[in-house]
Amino acid sequence: MSPTRRSSAKSASVGAAEAGPRILKKYPNRRLYDTRTSSYITLADVKQMVLDGEAFEVRDAKEGGDLTRSILLQIILEEETGSVPMFSTQALAQIIRFYGHALQGVMGTYLDKNLQTFTDLQARFADQGKALYDPKAFTPEVWAQMMSGQAPLMQGLMGTYLDQSKNLFVQMQEQMQKGVLFPGMPGFTAKR
Repeated sequence: MSPTRRSSAKSASVGAAEAGPRILKKYPNRRLYDTRTSSYITLADVKQMVLDGEAFEVRDAKEGGDLTRSILLQIILEEETGSVPMFSTQALAQIIRFYGHALQGVMGTYLDKNLQTFTDLQARFADQGKALYDPKAFTPEVWAQMMSGQAPLMQGLMGTYLDQSKNLFVQMQEQMQKGVLFPGMPGFTAKR
């Protein structure tokens, strides 16, 4: 095969590889291998992929199992052991109490939706705040528009939060009727 053909074939395979999620392989020696760059990477590199919004999967190099969640949890653990943790000890204990109980799936969905709502709100604020950085675009009219947009934005956020809370409450009531709301949790055992 000529060098030009090899280059074209390599470009086509790289383009196809970039279409799907980036595949990382985890070896038994705990090293991560990036199949796109053909090099070993660190957890800090994976964290940067997350921050950049890049889609990726971590696969066990030997058996092919999906290890993405485990790697993300490792990154969270490293961040939490740093100087400014996000979760309090009480919050972590409460999360642990939901594992293995009837509301485990409900709580996961609730947290997912709240994080997405928070992310959407943050993006909206960032978009609206861009005008603040451009002195030419920042006029009293822009400020007035931005401030007038805050009320509907906050109403939308609170409406979503209230809907999610209502749904969680309804699901909790259903679980209480079944007597399996928080089995094993002090003060929440069903009386029969």
